[in-house]
Amino acid sequence: MTVPPADVAVPASVSELASGLGGGGHLTPAWRNEAGGVTFRWDGPPGTVARFIKWNPASTGLSLAGEAARLVWAARYTRVPEVIEHRVDDDGAELLVTVALPGRSAVDPRWLARPDTAASALGAGLRALHDALPVDGCPFDWGVQARLARVRDTGSGGGRGAGDDVGAGVIGDAERAVLAVPPPIDRLVVCHGDACAPNTLLDDAGRPVAHVDLGRLGVGDRWADLAVCAWSTQWNYGPGYEHLVYAGYGVEPDDARVAYYRLLWDRT
Repeated sequence: MTVPPADVAVPASVSELASGLGGGGHLTPAWRNEAGGVTFRWDGPPGTVARFIKWNPASTGLSLAGEAARLVWAARYTRVPEVIEHRVDDDGAELLVTVALPGRSAVDPRWLARPDTAASALGAGLRALHDALPVDGCPFDWGVQARLARVRDTGSGGGRGAGDDVGAGVIGDAERAVLAVPPPIDRLVVCHGDACAPNTLLDDAGRPVAHVDLGRLGVGDRWADLAVCAWSTQWNYGPGYEHLVYAGYGVEPDDARVAYYRLLWDRT
């Protein structure tokens, strides 16, 4: 994800939805994903609660309906954005409106200047999420076979590597053979599914307070999240902070599982 320019075009359906939230509010572009979707923050008059409006054109292939369902389920057990509305506009684009939560993203300038604190908090927050969400009764699957089946069905993926997109979403024969034999499950948890640094919110003391962007949430090995969470510190803070994620989580790094789940992430 990247921060879009301030003059990014606001889709008509977003403007219409925002106008219904209350007069005097204004929109600020917050994030743009690699598939072309844009998230806007809506701030209204004093006394109103800020909202986020996530807009995804039909071409992205992403399901905001799926994210809405996951947020509603997860909110019973942990702090995630409250869903206000989900709709599809006349062009087939989806819109998801959620309540803004207190806290700052772990890639806010405050935490980019204190990456050691942020990296430790990422691990602690991920552990708290895994401990809070019950595997029994979770209706969503983010296991290896489900993820590989999606690649077989679509012929492409949508992952992200450590700053190098060459070959992302393309699985060669050798890699497919590796991915076909996953390591034994260490601990089955409900994974975040996109546990990169931007998706953890921290309070001003550097403690994790919430998670956002749970569109891939589902049951899987905890290393599917851990490997990517630690990896994301390279993209956002630079080298040398991965060990703090593992320490914050309370686990020693497992090189074999880390390597496997990073390859799976990069190719799915």
